[in-house]
Amino acid sequence: MAGVPVELKGRSFTRVAAWSRDELGTLLDLADELKAERARRPELRILPGRTIGLIFHKPSTRTRVAFEVGIAELGGMALFLPAAELQLARGESFRDTALVLSRFLSALMIRTFDQEEVEEFAEHASIPVINGLTDETHPLQALADAMTLRERFGNLSGLRLAYVGDGNNVCHSLMMAAVRLGVHIAVATPAGYEPNPLIAKSVAREAQKAGIAAPLVTRDPMEAVRGADAVYTDVWTSMGQEAESAARVKAFQGFMVSSAMMAAAAPDAVFMHCLPAHRGEEVAADVMDGPQSIVFDQAENRLHAQKAVLVLLLGGPVDGGSPRA
Repeated sequence: MAGVPVELKGRSFTRVAAWSRDELGTLLDLADELKAERARRPELRILPGRTIGLIFHKPSTRTRVAFEVGIAELGGMALFLPAAELQLARGESFRDTALVLSRFLSALMIRTFDQEEVEEFAEHASIPVINGLTDETHPLQALADAMTLRERFGNLSGLRLAYVGDGNNVCHSLMMAAVRLGVHIAVATPAGYEPNPLIAKSVAREAQKAGIAAPLVTRDPMEAVRGADAVYTDVWTSMGQEAESAARVKAFQGFMVSSAMMAAAAPDAVFMHCLPAHRGEEVAADVMDGPQSIVFDQAENRLHAQKAVLVLLLGGPVDGGSPRA
C-alpha cells in the first residue's frame, strides 16, 4: 500500500468543500485499497495505539459501527462518548473540551446538530476532527456514495446523478462532492425544501471553476431523473424534525422514487439511499429491494471510506507497511 501524502496528515475533515478534488481522489483510491485488502486480511494494523473519540448528540448506526470496527481493524481503538454523559451537557465549552480531549486522543469524531460546533472543535483541537453528521452536511456519507458510484460505473467524471427529496445535509454534501469529482447532479425538491441557497451558490461557483454545468435545482422529479445514471433519495423527515412529519409527508407527495421514476432514468441506472429508509414513503418497496438498488453497497462502503479518512488523517503506511510516526 502506498504512503499517505504528508499534507493530509493531521488535517480535519469537517465538510467536503474543505478538501480538493485531488485529495478526495486520494481518499477514494485508498478506500478501494483498504476494501480489497480487507478481503485478504481483515486486520491491517497500520494505526497501532491510535484512539478515536466518538461524540454523539444524535443516534447512529453506520457512522458509529464503521468507526468502531474500522479503527479496531487498523490496530487502534474507539471510545464512545455520548454527549449527554460529557461535561458538555453541563456547559463546558467546545474550546475547553477540544483542548482536553486533544491531550488524550489521536482524533475526534463529532455527530451533532450545528455545523459551527464541529468547526469550533476543529479550530481549537490539536488533533484531527471529523464531521460525523450535522444538520448542514454529511461528508462521510458523500465519500461512501462517491466510492460506490465509482465501483459501479468505473469512473465518476460525466456521470449523471439525480437527487429527489429534501434539500438536506446529505443533499448539500452530495452536491459539493459531485462538482468536485466531475459528476453532473440535478436536485428535485418541493417548494420550500430546496438546498440552502448559500451552499447552492458555493456549489455553482465550484462547478464554474471545474468547467461543468451548475447543478439543476427543480421542483419536477421527472425532470431531474430523466436519463440519470443514479437516482438518490433520503428520508423526508430527518432527526430533529419529527414535529414536522405530517406537513412534510403532505409536501413531498409525488416525490417518492417509484419504478416509473426509475424507468425515466438511464437503462442501467442504480437506486441509492443513505439509510435508514421508509418503504412506501420516500421510496417504493420494489425499488428499494429491487435489482437496481445498491443501498447496501453504500452502507458497506461507509466502513472503507471512514477507514481511509482515519489512515489519511492519522498517518498511514510507508514502505513495507510500517506505520508512519
